[in-house]
Amino acid sequence: MIVIQNQPKRVEVTVYGEFSLADYKEFEDTVNYKVKFEGTVDLLFDLRQMADFTLDVAWEDIVFARSHANDFNRIAVLTQSQWMAWSTWLPKIFVRAEMLVFAEESEARGWLDNESPTE
Repeated sequence: MIVIQNQPKRVEVTVYGEFSLADYKEFEDTVNYKVKFEGTVDLLFDLRQMADFTLDVAWEDIVFARSHANDFNRIAVLTQSQWMAWSTWLPKIFVRAEMLVFAEESEARGWLDNESPTE
């Protein structure tokens, strides 16, 4: 299950339990809408409560990342799992956004809230 919150120029996603393909499609629809009407956005993925994800979600993530290579400014991933932190490198190959992994929510939000020198 996922919970999606829309902020100006940001999509925040919290995953609870298993991250299913239906959840991922909901995330995709939200991002597609935001990008269409707001341009590039930041993402905050909170994976601290995620138990597992299906193989089709992993594949969909690669396809989605390739089709949205220029649509993100920054991507913050919240997790305390070393395995999840390691697995975030794959979409990073296709996306031109800054991507960092955080253990603390306040640090992730602080990083997203600070404007980069290029903005």
